[in-house]
Amino acid sequence: MKSPDQAVLEAIQAKGHILLTTHYNPDGDALGSLLGLTEILEGMNKLVLGYLDGPVPPLYRFLPGCAQIQTDIEKIRDFVTQAKDDILTICLDCGDEKRLGKNSLELMSFRPIMVIDHHQGNSGFGDGAWVEPHRSSTGEMIFDLAEALGAEISPRAAECLYTAISTDTGSFRYESTSAHTFAVAGELVRLGVRPEIIANNLYDNYSLGRLRLMQEVLASLEMHGKDRIAIIKVTQKMLARTFTTMEDTEHFINFPRAVRSVRVAVFIKEVAPDVVSVSLRAKGQCDVSLVAAQFGGGGHRNASGFRVKGQGLEAVRDALLPLLLQETRS
Repeated sequence: MKSPDQAVLEAIQAKGHILLTTHYNPDGDALGSLLGLTEILEGMNKLVLGYLDGPVPPLYRFLPGCAQIQTDIEKIRDFVTQAKDDILTICLDCGDEKRLGKNSLELMSFRPIMVIDHHQGNSGFGDGAWVEPHRSSTGEMIFDLAEALGAEISPRAAECLYTAISTDTGSFRYESTSAHTFAVAGELVRLGVRPEIIANNLYDNYSLGRLRLMQEVLASLEMHGKDRIAIIKVTQKMLARTFTTMEDTEHFINFPRAVRSVRVAVFIKEVAPDVVSVSLRAKGQCDVSLVAAQFGGGGHRNASGFRVKGQGLEAVRDALLPLLLQETRS
């Protein structure tokens, strides 16, 4: 076990009401960590409420406890009011308070706030933070937190944490995967997780519309810089034609990343008419977090992203490409 931050441990032990939240558009690590920690803390007789900026993406609705997550800020206000001074807010897998979503300012007023995260560019927000960028996932850190608290990890919590670790390591393929990561995953399997069921829900549970959307997205492929940079895109028109949503694009970026010559894969998404989201995935020594930071984003060396308002897909690509060409030149 790796030791969690003492301030985080003491804060959890001192409070009976705990509010958990994570970034908007949550991925498997964000949701798995939130749901897993909810189970762990409830097992310690804490009163716990999870909050998301929007609904749980369909891909992750198989996770136990999803139905209890709140998206109504009024419910959060009531919870905090009832708790009075006996409240702790924990922000999970979130590198910046702005990524908490439209109610970020109000969420940041529910103090004290502890941050548990593994993103390299974490801004250090909150009253205390346990941030370890070398970790495979926040889910791995939550496992160690439970161990340090002497808390039980139920089969439901184990399923959530395994999903968190599996998704954020690319099914244990990324360089952040360590011996400790495998040890944690092994313990979660011992606690009842069935990897084949998790994998089936994550990778073999798609709609026909998703397949048709994938066909259109892959048809948008552009190669640049001696085939070292691969760019794909998705537009609102593509989603409308295939009767899909942005959640159906999960894992699409792994296809261009898998090309032998590619060092950086880029997925440019038109999430709204005036909002573009960009995901960056790298192999080897390329540090896409430095590129994402220039657009106000962040993440890890090999997995980062950012969001831009007021620009179209082509404008964002044109601004991004010179930076990626420089990053992949050596």
